[in-house]
Amino acid sequence: MRPFAAFLAAEDGATTFPATNPFGRTNRRLAPHIFTMEEITAIIEEAHHIRRVQAVGTLMMPALIGLLASTGLRISEALGLQILVRKAKYGRQRLVALHPTTVVALDTFLERRNAIFPSRPVDPVFMSELSGEELNYSKAWHAWFRITQRLGIRPRGGHPFVRIHDLRHSFICRRLILWQQSGTEIDAAMMMLSTYVGHANLLDTYWYIESVPELMAIAGSRFEGAARGGDFDD
Repeated sequence: MRPFAAFLAAEDGATTFPATNPFGRTNRRLAPHIFTMEEITAIIEEAHHIRRVQAVGTLMMPALIGLLASTGLRISEALGLQILVRKAKYGRQRLVALHPTTVVALDTFLERRNAIFPSRPVDPVFMSELSGEELNYSKAWHAWFRITQRLGIRPRGGHPFVRIHDLRHSFICRRLILWQQSGTEIDAAMMMLSTYVGHANLLDTYWYIESVPELMAIAGSRFEGAARGGDFDD
């Protein structure tokens, strides 16, 4: 409201707006870094070449990054993966559909993984290549940090460095951008997306529209078309 009032004041000097915040304090989330497909490809490629970092090897890390990028899973969900996500946020459970290419990649990964750890059951999916124990977040983060620093990826969001969690943000934003560009009925699609990514509140999904300039631009263009008597699907 305040920036809009400032815009109106430039047109009409009589425009006023309270100097204090009449709506109370707000809790604004920092904008995420949205990876390009080229960046994700480079990260996965680099993960194939790094030496073991905190027990994360060149087998586990590429598969983990690829899974996060292609599904939007939280890192905690991926590290606790048991096909059915049992360690989802707030203790909820959900089934996550996978793209056929993701299924093929996971099949190849699991075949190689089971050859290294033949005495282990399928769960946990991601393991330390040194100890054979379940891979934890700290070890995965150290490997991630090493990879992204070596590639020199500079954050484009509000955080000082690119995060593993930005893969989830990128997945959600790419899906929204594709839907917006194709004229999909966004409100109906939002409910499906919110369920897929495991959001407890639908507003958490709608937040992405205002957090990424590309989405704001597409939404603005569609709104402008409707305001001129067009159709949101145009």
